[in-house]
Amino acid sequence: MIELKTANEIAKMAVTGEFVADTLATLSIEAQPGVNLLQLEQHARELIAERGATSCYWDYAPSFGRGPFRNVICLSVNDAVLHGLPHDYVLRDGDVLSLDFAVSIDGWVADSAVTVIVGDSAEPADRALIESTRKALDAGIAAAVPGGRLGDISAAIGDVATEAGYRVNAEFGGHGLGRTMHEDPHVANRGRRGRGLLLRPGMTLALEPWWARGSDRLVMDADGWTLRSADGSNTAHCEHTIAITESGPRVLTPSRCAQQTN
Repeated sequence: MIELKTANEIAKMAVTGEFVADTLATLSIEAQPGVNLLQLEQHARELIAERGATSCYWDYAPSFGRGPFRNVICLSVNDAVLHGLPHDYVLRDGDVLSLDFAVSIDGWVADSAVTVIVGDSAEPADRALIESTRKALDAGIAAAVPGGRLGDISAAIGDVATEAGYRVNAEFGGHGLGRTMHEDPHVANRGRRGRGLLLRPGMTLALEPWWARGSDRLVMDADGWTLRSADGSNTAHCEHTIAITESGPRVLTPSRCAQQTN
């Protein structure tokens, strides 16, 4: 079931979105060589507590994970791309780090992700990979207009990946959200224009392009959560929460992705 949100409810989600975006910006800057992932997890917990927010990840137990998840942020390094479990790992110069964060404030959720390169040693191929996910996110957002179809968003995202030479996995993608983190519909990162659900004002979606430099297949770590590229190639993930309005798409997690390159 898809719940259409009122303008007032979207405004409440935007308040949550501002906090999510600010937290990701703060943690992205802190993600420097020598910093342990557990330090970033701890700071995220402190920021949540100070704001009076509620983590959407803590105790989350979906069918695809070995629940419950007992952290407040997903931190995925290099070939890890989704659901990275924070652990005792010290970041190194040149690491590719994806940060995925979702909370609820006053009963309304926002979800966003950024990928950054740690330190000063960045491979051009990693920068290009990250940039492709940002461009795909922009394309997906631009396609989220009333009267369009869900497939328009998926196709716009997938076309950017294909044109850049990346393979797209459609198993994990974007999703609806609002009162909870995961609601209908599923938003695949590839699709066909003119197909699928009719886009209507009041729909709120998390769009999240992600892919690897190589394989589109995933393998799971022994922790039961962290998903990695099957061939060990580096990955990137970018996400915004948006609302579809009468005048077009509105980003509720203000643009930070393109600014976070470390």
